Amino acid sequence: MDSFLIRGGNRLKGTVQISGSKNSALPIMAACLMAEGKSTLKGVPRLSDIDSMSKLLGELGCHVYRHEPADDRDGDGPALNGPLDIVVTDERMCEARYEIVRTMRASICVLGPLLAKRKRAIVSIPGGCAIGDRPVDLHVRGLQKLGATFRTENGNIVGEVHGRLRGCRMYLGGAQGPTVLGTINVMSAATLAEGETVLVGAACEPEVVDCANMLNKMGARIRGQGTPEIHIEGVESLVGCEHRVIPDRIECGTFMLAAAITNGELELKRCNLDHLIAVTDRLEEVGVRVERENGTVFVSSARRLNPVEMTTQPYPGFPTDLQAQLMALLCLADGMSVITERIFPDRFLHVGELNRMGARIRKEGATAVIQGVKELQGANVMASDLRASAALVLAGLVARGTTRLDRVYHIDRGYEKIEEKLAAVGADIERVKE
Repeated sequence: MDSFLIRGGNRLKGTVQISGSKNSALPIMAACLMAEGKSTLKGVPRLSDIDSMSKLLGELGCHVYRHEPADDRDGDGPALNGPLDIVVTDERMCEARYEIVRTMRASICVLGPLLAKRKRAIVSIPGGCAIGDRPVDLHVRGLQKLGATFRTENGNIVGEVHGRLRGCRMYLGGAQGPTVLGTINVMSAATLAEGETVLVGAACEPEVVDCANMLNKMGARIRGQGTPEIHIEGVESLVGCEHRVIPDRIECGTFMLAAAITNGELELKRCNLDHLIAVTDRLEEVGVRVERENGTVFVSSARRLNPVEMTTQPYPGFPTDLQAQLMALLCLADGMSVITERIFPDRFLHVGELNRMGARIRKEGATAVIQGVKELQGANVMASDLRASAALVLAGLVARGTTRLDRVYHIDRGYEKIEEKLAAVGADIERVKE
């Protein structure tokens, strides 16, 4: 397994090109199962999760081809990857095996497309993960209301449709609020259902909007995406299209925080600050300067960081996927900050590792109290999940001495060439074999 060696203390300065959104690309790739002909997706990042989805689609009868990157880089870092072509060549296969699903929870996104197009789906039940159990009952319940029947068999969800799915009006919310992947799964299936489907309590995230926009290019009739009520008028068939995936708002937020924690100046290319309103609000309270011009965001930081309070919430609130990274920044704030996690209350495994680096964080249930310190110290730390990895990288960038971060396969799931991007703007970071 690989590790990162980070020698802290360097101020980041330069230009970073933000990759396409992983959380948008994965369900969009799954939705291509429903299309006739070739779909070409631009801006799909090269990540281990994307590779897993490509492998899964291959097993489900798709030909997936990745073009070589064109050297049109818009920053100081590495060239990013070329377009992804997806063509369905065989519709007989309907099983998403455990060996793939266990590595990537987004595999559940093939459930709706398979049922809508092939009338049968066998998907291994995703397990829990390091940030808590994330059940798929809302996916199944929504698809049941469209007419699918389900049973569990040998650790699999087995779904079937007799005839055609039928549109209806349904409520999609759950105990922890709207479900992003559940909304996309049911919305995708409803595009091929008979009649109109209305999803009430739908997730409003940009990733939902992106998938809906792509489906509309394929011939679907979806309106209301980005609001809590989505209307889908079913169509007979979908055809392949060309689509560019939205920029990754979590990667953009992570680099904004990297500029802040190192007292740096970064110019972030190909990003959409409208997707980060709550993040920008909290950063400005901390003392970070954020400006934008067209698709470019300029971030710089004051030497004194103010403490803040923050609660994670569904979009457009502060995203849970940036909670750990903000916590790393607040470790150096001048005073006491409070973070409350409302999406995944157990998402605090990075607290112990940050404390190993000299932070002073106390966890109280779903809340973390952070007392700012003068400096962090390099240490051997271990990643527990994707976003915790990013937080520890940020802490390592500013810590005195050397930080060794193990299990970086977690960060490879969600950040394309992060060490190369950071090194290009001044970070002293290298990937080494364990």
